[in-house]
Amino acid sequence: MKIAIIGTGGVGGYFGGRLAQAGHSVAFLARGQHLEVMRAQGLTVKSVNGDFHLPQVQATDTIAEIGSVDLVMLGLKAWQVKELAPQLSNLLHDNTLVLPMQNGVTSAEDLQPAVPKAHILAGLCRIISKVEAPGVINHFGFPPTITFAEYDSSPSERTQQVKTILETAQGIKAEIPKDIQVELWKKYLFICLSGLQAVTRVTFDALRKTPESRALLLGLFQEIQSVGQAKGVALADDLAERTLAFVDTLQADGTTSMARDIWDGRPSEIHELNGAVVKMADPLGIDVPINRFVYHSLLPLEGLARG
Repeated sequence: MKIAIIGTGGVGGYFGGRLAQAGHSVAFLARGQHLEVMRAQGLTVKSVNGDFHLPQVQATDTIAEIGSVDLVMLGLKAWQVKELAPQLSNLLHDNTLVLPMQNGVTSAEDLQPAVPKAHILAGLCRIISKVEAPGVINHFGFPPTITFAEYDSSPSERTQQVKTILETAQGIKAEIPKDIQVELWKKYLFICLSGLQAVTRVTFDALRKTPESRALLLGLFQEIQSVGQAKGVALADDLAERTLAFVDTLQADGTTSMARDIWDGRPSEIHELNGAVVKMADPLGIDVPINRFVYHSLLPLEGLARG
């Protein structure tokens, strides 16, 4: 299968590297020194599941150079999807599938109309990985998983084919859930803690142990749960409480990548995370004061980061 990895960061680099290791034709979109090293020396992946090196990889900074492929895997940040969507037409043939793996619940919509809806799957990934150095990806933590389906969760032969392809690679678990929207919103609920963490500037442990911030965190989750349910997503009534219980299991000194992006002055996914909660809630008449405060508090920093 011909595969394009759009965004060779920790996510795209790991999954693309594993698929190339399995013998698939993989083209990587990268930039800067990371691209230069990949072109000259290949791609190295360090992993708790075993390290490997690909001495030669197809890497470019121009989507049009890749040509048409069978599967497009988006390893971009959520805010980059709408920006790059018009260029993705260069990768499409009649049966090309586009698999978003971003945080949030808006990527499939952000791809349209530049990418016709018939090409788009709904998906997410769970992985802890990063670019350790140019040309080097480091995966650590739990086994990487890609969860995806048709946008309406209907069974299809093409999603089964993609699952089979993904599972040819060592170190990738692929899942097709009964309801992909529930899975997207479950992750969305959790990852929106990034905004509150960015505001409070503390680790998971301090955020969850301080009674006042713990109450804010639960309230933030409950607001998102209410919005999802109002939009017809079959979220369990105790999802917010279970998400908070999951936060209690996280590494004490941990922080999210979005919080680190904000602290370091880089563009972030705040519009697609807490900001999207506000934008979805307003037409529904749902009050989301915690997410609104978080979003509005971080807008000045986001404006500075984006110039």
